[in-house]
Amino acid sequence: MSAAGRFPYSNISQPNEASCVPIADVSEHYSVLQSTRLNYVPPKPKILQGTFDVSPVAAKDRSFFKSSAAAGECDRIAAVFPNLHGKPAVKLVKAGMPACSVNGHAAPRANGAANGAAPRQLRVGIVLSGGQAPGGHNVIAGLLDCLEQRFPGSQLLGFRDGPRGIVTKRYSEITVEAMLTYRNQGGFHMIGSGRDKIESAEDLERAAAAVTDLGLNGLVVAGGDDSNTNAAVLAEYFLARSVRCSVIGVPKTIDGDLKNDAVAISFGFDTACKVYSEAVGNIMIDAASARKYTHFVRLMGRSASHLTLETALQTHPQAALICEEITATGTTLAGVTQQVADIVAARAAVGKNYGVILIPEGLLEHVPEVSALIKELNELLAGGDVEGSSGGSSEDLTGGVSPGAVSARLTPQNRAVFDLLPAAIRGDLLRERDPHGNVQLSRIETEKLVMALVEAELAARHAAGTYAGKFAALAHYFGYEGRCALPTNFDATYCYALGYAAGALVAHRQTGLMATIGDLHKPTAEWCVGGTPLTGMMCIERRRGKDKPVVRKAMVDLGGPVFMHFAAARERWALEDCYRSPGPIQFGGGGEAYMATLTLALERNNGAPIGIF
Repeated sequence: MSAAGRFPYSNISQPNEASCVPIADVSEHYSVLQSTRLNYVPPKPKILQGTFDVSPVAAKDRSFFKSSAAAGECDRIAAVFPNLHGKPAVKLVKAGMPACSVNGHAAPRANGAANGAAPRQLRVGIVLSGGQAPGGHNVIAGLLDCLEQRFPGSQLLGFRDGPRGIVTKRYSEITVEAMLTYRNQGGFHMIGSGRDKIESAEDLERAAAAVTDLGLNGLVVAGGDDSNTNAAVLAEYFLARSVRCSVIGVPKTIDGDLKNDAVAISFGFDTACKVYSEAVGNIMIDAASARKYTHFVRLMGRSASHLTLETALQTHPQAALICEEITATGTTLAGVTQQVADIVAARAAVGKNYGVILIPEGLLEHVPEVSALIKELNELLAGGDVEGSSGGSSEDLTGGVSPGAVSARLTPQNRAVFDLLPAAIRGDLLRERDPHGNVQLSRIETEKLVMALVEAELAARHAAGTYAGKFAALAHYFGYEGRCALPTNFDATYCYALGYAAGALVAHRQTGLMATIGDLHKPTAEWCVGGTPLTGMMCIERRRGKDKPVVRKAMVDLGGPVFMHFAAARERWALEDCYRSPGPIQFGGGGEAYMATLTLALERNNGAPIGIF
């Protein structure tokens, strides 16, 4: 074959898995803004600017989550994590205050020096697990700076492409020079990420061997609820086998559902909300200008509706469907359709044949009749014994299953719901599950389903003479656009502090904790820094047909200040054009450039704006 006819990428070789991979310098192609962001220096909490020790959280301290008990089914969690269960939360305190000891080892000072002794050198690994979230590179930067500033000569290894990199020992050495071109940048592309889980006996053994062979003092896992559950599993396994490697989690998810008393906000949520709010604000101005389209916008958020709620607060749409409210009220799919159709009809009556409707991607899992169907499908397909369309053979989802074969196995009630759904939605419900055994809701075009149902309802009303408006609709999905944006000043600063905190916890031989930052409603200098037990965040959930311990997801609190603020305003937003267009993320000039989300302000500061300075 001539050179001209050869496939242009045919000479690319496959990477060697067990190897040290150099980090690419991609700054040659940076935009002016990307290059400018490299110079942003996140402010540090005051506690991280001097010498410090770690200490158990005092009972009177309200800055941190204190309970060492599990979030649910304490006895079952304790049985799975006998070495971790009951660990206290800790916080960094000024050096000289009483420090705790862990597993019989005295905690060294965080600056590496005690009584004039030379600082010890550390070797730490970090893995980015799960979906991308803005600020991940600053977690790495904070961890690296902690090691460089307090333990000169230490090494930081970044495992490639997620947890798989641990078991295959494929990593990159992260140096100060390599980090220079990734500070304050979006994405996880410095070392990559992945959704693999280390949970089988073989993988756990390989992970233990890997951290031992590499001589790691600590492993930092930046991820969501499932990834941090995996961090707890690794920490427990290492303790049970006397593997002297700490495991520390870092709270990451743009969905915002990894939070509790200790975790006010997960990293990436602030940036993602602002990216989506800009796009929705633009659509609102277009809707008010063209005055002829109702826009149905689906946003990320599988289990919880925090993203949709914050975007609604920022932009003021005609309606924002909140999954938790739909579950609490038992609203059916027909009921959801009626609610949206009523708003469209009311606006049409005053000549407004346009509007914006926000829909979380997890809507279908919260509608009672569809939720029941999905649960039965998960149980049915987890067994891998549904016959395929070719007849006779047993096939799992990766081999493909026919809707007819599935329908025949469902209970009558769920079969009726399944058969009524459009063919495309039925197919989406049968797609290959994600690594956690869940329906891949990001692939289901829920906005188009709701749009079609509303259109049919309005057509029926028109035929009955109760609706005379015009209805033209457009569908949008904003998902991955929010994952890898340049992090806001808040996320860049918050993530840097989390990474630094993780380094401090590893240095003090802590394990099975999540790095946590408290008092976020105060200026950065006054933030509290510490670690919260992962097992204290756990409950038992059904996964792939089995009960498993997992870090509990935080749902929208329908009695909380954020939802109540939204509920008080939504009737006005439905009929009036109260559109708010936040515009693009600001990085300088003061004001909103340094502001956190309205969600955080309402939850932690009585609605007063929260800034990092």
